[in-house]
Amino acid sequence: MTPRRRRGVWSAIAVAATAIVLGVATTALLAASGAFRTPAPASWRAQSTRCGAPAVKGTVVDVSAGDMGRMMRGPDRPAPSNSRTGWYGMGMMRLVARPAAVPAGRVTLRVVNAGSLTHEVIVLPLPTGRAAGERAVGPDGRVSEAGSLGEASRSCGSGAGGGIVSGAAAWTTVTLRPGRYELLCNLPGHYAAGMHTELDVTR
Repeated sequence: MTPRRRRGVWSAIAVAATAIVLGVATTALLAASGAFRTPAPASWRAQSTRCGAPAVKGTVVDVSAGDMGRMMRGPDRPAPSNSRTGWYGMGMMRLVARPAAVPAGRVTLRVVNAGSLTHEVIVLPLPTGRAAGERAVGPDGRVSEAGSLGEASRSCGSGAGGGIVSGAAAWTTVTLRPGRYELLCNLPGHYAAGMHTELDVTR
């Protein structure tokens, strides 16, 4: 190997090492600042700076959507079909539901977007033997929504819409039978970046 080529190899290694160190440091900083902290259900309303969900009857599941915002690649870039982590990196988006198990019947999902990007929450039955996050991602960075039971994607409103903007809330009420369900964000690249969680419905 020529000296010039050797210098090029070492330069590439140095750049890659620097990127890894910066990524780890940034993730640690965000974790310390509470960016990935799961909020307590009692403080759900306080998180929504733009609006809050109305009081509801029946079982309530508080869902928090989070992301690392502008530090990730562009929000509209789709994830490749063979990717589990997507363009956004290794799990740099989260969807957390509390409680994670509820009785069968009418269930209201109250969603708050605690991130800086637009998000949504869709309810899909989880096939037997499959875990949340294992759906096939298409070339558009999305998964199939066939069999959807409902969604919360209207800022400051109920049901489907154009997405939940940063700091806003959304909600939807669905009737769920006993079984396993997956809550997910299906905006391009978001599912592959980690925006999915399981909700168990008991008898």
